[in-house]
Formats: sequence, C-alpha cells, structure tokens
Amino acid sequence: MSGAGLTHGGFYSYFRSKSALYAKVLACSFTDPERNNPWEGVEVDLASSQAAAQVVKAYLSRQHFEDVENSCSMVALPTDVMRSGEETKRAFEEVFAAMVQLLEQSVADEKQQRHATAQAVAALCVGGMVVARAIENRVVADELRAACMSIALRLGGWVDTGGWVDTSALKNGGRQQLVEECLTSVG
Repeated sequence: MSGAGLTHGGFYSYFRSKSALYAKVLACSFTDPERNNPWEGVEVDLASSQAAAQVVKAYLSRQHFEDVENSCSMVALPTDVMRSGEETKRAFEEVFAAMVQLLEQSVADEKQQRHATAQAVAALCVGGMVVARAIENRVVADELRAACMSIALRLGGWVDTGGWVDTSALKNGGRQQLVEECLTSVG
C-alpha cells in the first residue's frame, strides 16, 4: 500500500467495512468476463467445448500455484471469508456458484447428478490448491495438485481432453510419472 501512496486507514476508507472490501476482491474470471487470466502459458477459452477441462487444468496449474499474488480469491481468502459477514459470504458463494455453473455445462453425467458432480470438481480445485499451498514440501504439493487434477477430470468425464493422464500408472508404482505427466499437461 505504501507503494501506491496509501495508508491502511486511507485504503479502508474506500469501503464501508472489511466485508465490503472482501466482497469486491472476490470478483474473478468466473463472474467478471473482462478479467484476463494472469497465468502465463495457461489458456482458457470459455466458449470452447473443452472449457471445463481447461478450467480444471488452469486452476490446478503450476502457474496458479506459484502466482500467489494473482491467485483466485477463493484460494486466497477462505479463512477470512469464513470469519466475515453475510455480504462477504454471499460474494464467495456467487463466485463458487459461477465456477460450478461453468463446470456443470459439460459434465458427462446424468442430468440430475451434474450439479453435484460440478460442485465436487470445483471443491477439489479450490481445496486442492489451498492445501497444496499450505504444504512446505514442493514434491508433495505437486503430487496433491496432480491427484486433484486427475480425479477432477475423471469425475467430470473429460477423459478425452488433451493432456489427460491414464491413472492406471498409480497401480503400477508410477506415481511420480503420473505427477510429471499431469503437471506437464498444464505447463
């Protein structure tokens, strides 16, 4: 804030509450079509028939993992949101619902189960990234991201999208190979 010539008090005076600030920050590419993807080398075409798989791969990508400053607010703020008021929780819910809606459009599942599947995939993406960032051991964090990506893609039925990894490698002791293949597929 000092780089922008603001004090904490001056910054917060633009918002009626901390919850209002969080609600504003929670806007992201799922709710703001004008917001550009900040992760270099990660492309998501929301008009594509592969958009859902692209979102999963982008969300769990190395670029998103490493770019904490430009992270999706659902990953950066969950504990703050949990302790905030209704306005902030509604904003978080709106962003999560937008992600679920985008995923739900192409889930390969029975119509009545699409919503639940899309919710599970979204939770795997957000929760997987939160936990991966909390782990000090980078190899373990990368394995977790790869596992979440593999399961999310399989749950959504996006097995034929570019970069899909055959999970049978896990049965044959190829865990590291699976991690490398998943991470290579997203950059």
